[in-house]
Amino acid sequence: MSHPEQVRQRIIELEVEHRDLDMVINTLTTDPAHDELQLRRLKKRKLQLKDHITLLKMQMMPDVPA
Repeated sequence: MSHPEQVRQRIIELEVEHRDLDMVINTLTTDPAHDELQLRRLKKRKLQLKDHITLLKMQMMPDVPA
């Protein structure tokens, strides 16, 4: 598997995890007795995933001379 294919596959994996976290967060927020600490940790992980996905997508773009 070539490097671009590996990066694309990793992006897909991270996007799936991001979507899963989004569903868990939405479910937790509907529960009035939810754990705030757990919710903050999940939101932080979701942001980290988003940042990582963005960095990987930037790696996929070819360098364009200014």
